[in-house]
Amino acid sequence: MHVRRLTHDDLPACSSLAVSRDWGAERHKWRFLFDVGEVHGIDAPGGGLASTALLVPYGQDAAAVSMVLTAAGHERQGLAGRVMRRLLDSAGERTVWLYSTDNGRPVYERLGFRAVGRVETHRGRFTGTPSGASRPATERDLDDVLALDAKVFGADRSNLLRRMPAFHERVRVLEAGGRIEGYGGAWRNDTQIVIGPLIAQDHDQATALISDLAAGWDLPVRLDLDTSRPELLAWAVARGLGSPFPNTVMVRGGELPGDHARRFLPFMVSLG
Repeated sequence: MHVRRLTHDDLPACSSLAVSRDWGAERHKWRFLFDVGEVHGIDAPGGGLASTALLVPYGQDAAAVSMVLTAAGHERQGLAGRVMRRLLDSAGERTVWLYSTDNGRPVYERLGFRAVGRVETHRGRFTGTPSGASRPATERDLDDVLALDAKVFGADRSNLLRRMPAFHERVRVLEAGGRIEGYGGAWRNDTQIVIGPLIAQDHDQATALISDLAAGWDLPVRLDLDTSRPELLAWAVARGLGSPFPNTVMVRGGELPGDHARRFLPFMVSLG
């Protein structure tokens, strides 16, 4: 049972493993992750996958880890740690971060990760109304969005953002004085709409963008909200997005890059 780099041919096995762990098939998401990152795994002796994990580098300084899964029949065999060590070798000197459940946190701590924050996943039928403050993004906006994101996110994720028009259902920008000050996207993940990424100058811009991205769907909407923003958490709950599920933000190496004050929602918890 050795660690190997997975390919798009392994997509069905990845989805099957995720379903077996009650994560959902998420085929649209898995396909995107294979396009932008390195997926590694261990084959199960009886077929399928025993364990997986994903690394997405952002330039030479940062990377995200996610999709750390182990099949039920192969737990407590150190498989997740083996795959993770392969990813961390590939990451080199980059600062690496991930979102961890409480159950997974001890594994990551043994690998040198430390907790730096908490995020709550809020889901529900969005009961708010569009703000009208934003507009649909166009191809002409791409350079400005990339420049804003590089400044706020603090690392190069242009590879992801260039794929947003094809991956997302909605991409919107917010302008002030003829300059783009915020942007966000909404994408479909099986039976829910995920809002992210989202960058804005302040709370009011963030809620305006979220409203325009979240309104009008016939599916539940998901927001992954930093618990250091109680005002935004209360705003979401008041608009039907409750039942919070917590995750811990963990980092290995240096500090998280970028301007946290303007980074309101991750692209997805798999990518930061």
